[in-house]
Amino acid sequence: MLVDVKQKPVTGLQGYRAKILHFPQRSLSPKNDYCYFDDGLLVTHNGKIAFIGDYKNNINQYDKLDLHDYSGKLLLPGFIDSHMHFPQTEMLASFGEQLLDWLTDYTFPTEHKFVDYTYAQAMADVFLRQLFRHGTTSAMIYSSVHKGAADALFKAAQKNNMLLMAGKVCMDRNCPDWLQDCPQTAQRESAELINAWHGKDRLHYVITPRFAPTSSEAQLAALGELAQQYPSVFIQSHLSENHDEIAWVKSLYPKHKHYLDVYDHFGLVRKGAVFGHAIHLETDEWQCLAERGASIAFCPTSNLFLGSGLFNLAKAEQHNIPVMLATDVGGGTSFSMLKTLGEAYKVCQLQGNQLDPMHGLYLMTQGAALGLGLEEHIGNLNPGTDADFVILDPEFDELTQLRFKHHNSPQDLIFALSILGDDRATLATYIAGKPVYQADRQQP
Repeated sequence: MLVDVKQKPVTGLQGYRAKILHFPQRSLSPKNDYCYFDDGLLVTHNGKIAFIGDYKNNINQYDKLDLHDYSGKLLLPGFIDSHMHFPQTEMLASFGEQLLDWLTDYTFPTEHKFVDYTYAQAMADVFLRQLFRHGTTSAMIYSSVHKGAADALFKAAQKNNMLLMAGKVCMDRNCPDWLQDCPQTAQRESAELINAWHGKDRLHYVITPRFAPTSSEAQLAALGELAQQYPSVFIQSHLSENHDEIAWVKSLYPKHKHYLDVYDHFGLVRKGAVFGHAIHLETDEWQCLAERGASIAFCPTSNLFLGSGLFNLAKAEQHNIPVMLATDVGGGTSFSMLKTLGEAYKVCQLQGNQLDPMHGLYLMTQGAALGLGLEEHIGNLNPGTDADFVILDPEFDELTQLRFKHHNSPQDLIFALSILGDDRATLATYIAGKPVYQADRQQP
C-alpha cells in the first residue's frame, strides 16, 4: 500500500545516497551529455541543492549529515509536465471521439463543475497528489474558465511550495454559455490572478486562451494587451492538433495565413509561450515558432488516444524549437511521465526517428526547464537549484526485478522504466527538499 507523507520541518544538511542521473547543462546531444553517479551523493540545505558527486569520495567531508540511504535506487530531477488540464482529472480514460466531439461530450460538462469553489479545492488536492505519486514536481496547467478554480489550484500548490505554472482558461464563443467569459472579464480576471499569484513564492501565471476557435478576435486582442503589460508571465494554448480543428480556425480567421498567425497577430507568440501538440504545421509556422522563441509541448498519449496524428520531433529540433514532453491529462491517458516517454518513443519509431532514452529524459527535465527559462531553479541537480527530485525504484515488481538483473547502463535503465514503469516505480518525491510523497515499502 502507498501512503502520502505530510510535510515536516527539515533542518540542517540532508544527504541522499543513490544512483544519480541528470543533465547539468543545455545539450544538443543528451545521449552523450548526461552526468551519472552509480553510487552518488546529493546534499540539500534549506530547500536548495548544496552538493552533488560521488558518495565514497565525498561523504567524509560532512560531519553532521542526516543521510537517507537509497542505495541501488535512482535519483532524478523532478519531472516537468508542460501541458495538462487540472479540471479533466476525473474524466481520464473517457471512451471514444476525436478532439472536437470529445471536448463537447466530455470536457465541457466536466469543467462546468469547477464553478463550485469547494469542489475545485478538493479536486486540486487530488490532482497534486497524483502528480507527486508519479514523480512530477512542476507543471504548466490549464484550469477552467472560473477564476476561483485557478485560485484554488494556486493555493494547493503554495501549500507544498511547488513551482507551478497555471492560468484561468479564457473562452467567449463556440462553447456552452455556462462556460463562457467575455473579452473584458477574461482580461480583468487574468490580471487579478497575475497580481495575486505571479511571482509569489514559486508560482507563475500563464495567460491561457483555450484555443483560437473558442476566443473571438476581441478576446485574443485583450489577452495580447495583457501579455504586453506583463512580459514575465507565460502563455499557453493549443495549436494544430487535429485536421478538422485547423479547417475550423481557417474558417473563423480567414484573413490569417495559418493557425499560428492568429496567435502571432495578437502578440501571443514569444519566449515563454508554450503551444500544445503542433502536429500539422505549415513551413511558415515552424519558422515563426523558431523566430519568436516559443516552445512546443509534445503530448504523445493524447495524440494517439484522440487519433490526432504523430508529432514530428525531428523537424522541430531541426528548427531549434524547444520541445518538452507532456501528459495532456485528461486527453492524455496517464499522469506518468515515464509512460509518456515510452509513448513518445513509439510515436518517433512510427516515423523512422529513434528517440534515445536520454534524449527523452532530457525533454522532461533539463530540456523542459530550458524551454521555460527556469533552468536556474528546476530541471537539473546543479548546486544552487531548488531541491526538487524523485527517487525511483527500478525493481518495483517481479517483472522489473527480472528485467534489471541484466541492465548495464543508465540508458538501459531509463528505457526499460519508460516501457515498464508507472507510479509503482516512485519511491519518494521531494519538493524544495521536503517529502511530498513516499511509498511505504521503504522510508529511510
